[in-house]
Amino acid sequence: MVFRSALGRIAIILAYHSLKGLPLKKVKVETPIQVTNGYELDTEIAVVSILRAGLGLVDAVMQFIPEAKIGHLGMYRDEVTHQPIDYYSKIPHNIARHHVLLVDPMLATGGSASDSISYLKSKGAKNIRFICLISAPEGIRRIQDQHPDVSIVTAAIDERLNHDAFIVPGLGDAGDRIFGTI
Repeated sequence: MVFRSALGRIAIILAYHSLKGLPLKKVKVETPIQVTNGYELDTEIAVVSILRAGLGLVDAVMQFIPEAKIGHLGMYRDEVTHQPIDYYSKIPHNIARHHVLLVDPMLATGGSASDSISYLKSKGAKNIRFICLISAPEGIRRIQDQHPDVSIVTAAIDERLNHDAFIVPGLGDAGDRIFGTI
């Protein structure tokens, strides 16, 4: 519960930063005193979770952007090869019209993130931002090399990956910690 709660609080902050620079439109806002101008996003947002650990970020991001559509990409890491294995996808229709916030708590090797970004691009997505709690330099480099048009919004960059491709010092397996399956 403590891990999920902390992840949620940090996810709201990351969501805020991920919206920087997106187009806004002026709207009328009625206050108790008078009508004034305010602003709201002038684009559709899709939050796409890399299953299963990415689910730990979705609720918090949706609290901040309640009108966003939600998509899911199922991937897991082969424990021997450290390569991502795809098993499921369900994303919003017309994904090309959306600014996509791709969420996963950890950016380790960058394999799942890069494959997810490639998949979203193959479906027409053009504006993608990757949101994660912790990153390893190796994963950041991979995303920057393979997808230089994708911004990474992260709370921390840790030292490195170990021989098992886990982030050091890291937090362990985020999915197991979120869902209590350790």
